[in-house]
Amino acid sequence: MLETAPLTQDSLSPPLVLRSLAGLLREWLPKQRWFAAKGWPITDLSVVSMTTLHPGCLHLLISTRHDGTTPHCYQLVLGIREELPPRLHHAVIGRPTAGPLAGLSVYDALLDPRSAGLLLERLRTPGAAGPLRFERDAGSEVPAGLTPRLLDGEQSNTSLVYGNRFILKLFRRIQYGTNPDLEVPRALAGEGCARVPAPVAWFWTEQPRRTTLGVLQPFLRDATDGWTLALQSLDAGEEFTDESYELGRATAEVHLALAQVFEPRPPDRREGGELAAAMAERLEAAASQVPALAPYVPRLRGAYDVVAAGGRHRPDQRIHGDLHLGQVLRAGDRWFVIDFEGEPARPLTERRQLQAPVRDIAGMLRSFDYAAHSERPWQPQWAHRCREAFCAGYAAAASWDPRTETALLRAHETDRAVYEALYEARHRPEWLPVPMAALARLAEGS
Repeated sequence: MLETAPLTQDSLSPPLVLRSLAGLLREWLPKQRWFAAKGWPITDLSVVSMTTLHPGCLHLLISTRHDGTTPHCYQLVLGIREELPPRLHHAVIGRPTAGPLAGLSVYDALLDPRSAGLLLERLRTPGAAGPLRFERDAGSEVPAGLTPRLLDGEQSNTSLVYGNRFILKLFRRIQYGTNPDLEVPRALAGEGCARVPAPVAWFWTEQPRRTTLGVLQPFLRDATDGWTLALQSLDAGEEFTDESYELGRATAEVHLALAQVFEPRPPDRREGGELAAAMAERLEAAASQVPALAPYVPRLRGAYDVVAAGGRHRPDQRIHGDLHLGQVLRAGDRWFVIDFEGEPARPLTERRQLQAPVRDIAGMLRSFDYAAHSERPWQPQWAHRCREAFCAGYAAAASWDPRTETALLRAHETDRAVYEALYEARHRPEWLPVPMAALARLAEGS
């Protein structure tokens, strides 16, 4: 019995491979955590690019179409064997009944230690594989033979940890262009910002145009994410204000470094109107899908109207874009900021735009609220103290206090809670009361 399937290059033409995979992927893709079009059946599949990474392992970019939605592109690494050993049964996708892969076992190769290890070897030795390009930072060393393991937890991407020394993030939903999770940390590393782990290696594709596919960074093995630390504090009945203050300082340091690397843009009253209009449009769209949100719409719009009237006073700049307690790590007494990809559901061009720093601050304030809701009974005063400490720490490092940007901070916190309500309604209905409670509070304040 062969370990991998004996396939020729001719038999691996994209149309023929798609003939084998289409039926399996229509069923498998919607079940994945990172699949974006939940609830929309796949009406069409096409292969954007296909590369043989090593015998029995295909790298694919697959485009999906859905009635009423724009096409989505996904990155897949698929293994092909005659039979799967028991250790890979959890990775199985299925057995095609047609095309060149008929009768063979197809599986998610990122769950296969052998394929994951060979992917690291590609990153260790820069070069090309078809349209794929592998690059490594010249000053970084990546040892061979590091044992891979898949990082558990809910993610919009897939992360592999190698020997507890490096972590590789593979972007599952692909948007064409340079991903901020490569662009921003590389720029910050050049600025000497020690709050963000610097990329060690990365890979991208030239087809259909240059697009980031994955980034390898140092793995902070002794670090704990902020969400876990916050929940531990709540469970123990302890304060989290000291940690929140230092996290505010760390956030300000990252913002200051970003303003040095990427030139900020002075505030413009006209842009306040554009921002408010975009927020209002998102509010209306969310309310059409989340009936519980509809009664609050008129009062929530009031928060945006203040911004439209000129509630912006600081320059826009590059920011994190999706900052919350799950995007920060604490090692010893030091905070680090990770995952600069932004909100994956939003267009890449939007995620790379200059924006108000208070958007990041609003995201973290909402995260404190989420943590407080995880404890029964709800701990609103715990969240309030964390929010105040975070803003105080930010003000100490940034020389301006986000609490003075009352209108803009309220608008961004409202916009974030609207996003959360739509997300929870689609994916985690049991969590919907958390953003709804915030929206009720924000509507009353408006």
